[in-house]
Amino acid sequence: IIDTVTAPKTGHLSTMAPSTVIWLAAALSARQHASGFVPPSQPAGHRAASTSSVVASASRRRVRAASSVVVVRQSADDEEDEKPENPYADPEYPDLEFVNYDDPEYSVDQGEEGYDEEMTMAEIEAMREERRRKNDEYQFETYHANVLRGGERCLGEWTVFQTDTFMGEDIVKGRHPEAQHVPRMLKWDKVLKVVSRGNKVIKDSNAEWRVDGERLVHEEQLATIDDFPSLMNVEAPELAWDGEHVDLVGSTYWPSEMESLDFRGPAGNMCVGNAYTICDATPLDGKSGDVAHEGPFSEMRTELGVQDNGMRFRIKLDYSALDGDAGSEGEVSPPLHLKTLTICRETLDGYWPSADDNEEKGREGEESEVFRKNQEEISAALFGPPGAPGGLYDPPPVGSEERAVDNYMLLDFEGGSTVLLPHRLDQNEDDGEAGWVTSLDWTPGPIRYQVDRKVMGGSKLKGLRTLELSEVQSAEADKYRPKDGGSDMRQ
Repeated sequence: IIDTVTAPKTGHLSTMAPSTVIWLAAALSARQHASGFVPPSQPAGHRAASTSSVVASASRRRVRAASSVVVVRQSADDEEDEKPENPYADPEYPDLEFVNYDDPEYSVDQGEEGYDEEMTMAEIEAMREERRRKNDEYQFETYHANVLRGGERCLGEWTVFQTDTFMGEDIVKGRHPEAQHVPRMLKWDKVLKVVSRGNKVIKDSNAEWRVDGERLVHEEQLATIDDFPSLMNVEAPELAWDGEHVDLVGSTYWPSEMESLDFRGPAGNMCVGNAYTICDATPLDGKSGDVAHEGPFSEMRTELGVQDNGMRFRIKLDYSALDGDAGSEGEVSPPLHLKTLTICRETLDGYWPSADDNEEKGREGEESEVFRKNQEEISAALFGPPGAPGGLYDPPPVGSEERAVDNYMLLDFEGGSTVLLPHRLDQNEDDGEAGWVTSLDWTPGPIRYQVDRKVMGGSKLKGLRTLELSEVQSAEADKYRPKDGGSDMRQ
């Protein structure tokens, strides 16, 4: 349900035109999709997955027209002498462990095979830790090669939605009477043009375990004239950014220097297939180090993305506690509320997503010399009609209907994408089976993707349970839409 109402003329809102607030009411959508109760025309479901307290599992399912194809990764226990292809073009590329997470017999991170009955518990744990370290290294290198692409630039258009939750009581009172718990969202009038990149830096070239001496650093900056093709003459007002724009792009969604250990479950970072997720959070009590992965938190920022066919679609979720809700030690932990939602539409070929940003602004009658062969495909995949075909492909379980309606939103965005997200995170819930989930459904080409970031509940909500990716041929998606009523993906 989308309702548009006039926003009060306040100083905060006047910086964003037009002065309208879009009410994204989750009641109907959450009841039908997020709670697991889905009408027959919109079957739902994810398959069961398990995890360990140290390393979250990555699940990946591929569906093709006539059969189910399992993605098998080479394991360290394989007897074949053939080594995996070096995807990083690195002469020092090590023998990493490629884990088949789709194998129902695989037990995450426990290292239950290859033990001698006479081995001590310390020796067994050492073997387990070695396996964890190999998986950390694989994740670290995969993220650098596939997501950061070895330092190459990614050019994107960011659309920002800001909730009314932090705009004061007078604004909040203006919510729809039947959806007082659902935040209204203000869409920024200006689309941000952003250049993103990331690099690997060497901190210790003599580290015993190579990746212990390496870090990944991210950089995201608002575009300048220098970031556009030389054939294009950009007018200055189009790239005039104010402090609010700079602050938003400057917010970090990752550790300042990401290390391999940051790809273990509690830190909230992981890759699977063409998808990834990253996270950063600020503990309420100022904790640091490993204990900083456990809340309660005063702020938390998470990112979820999918890339394919030369494009990337990602969402950034910025959560924060309300002023005055922090409390002191021993009191009830404050809930985190969604502050901003940023939709990032990006291309990976060195040109901007929109054709207008790549064309030469020459004299009248002259054609542009800049031409991208697949521009129509890119425009359709990033800026086409809103909403995934038929709604979220495989709605995940989110608990009771009441919990879904009170905490979740189901939103459609241009580019054929649908996002399920919690707008409120309770940090006092028992861990139990509930936890929280954020889902992104997007079709950039022949393959339709849905990635689910599933995290713990309570004070451990930064920690990943699983990162799940479903892939299905877009033309056959309705035929193979899951019908198991909303369950987790099987590990």
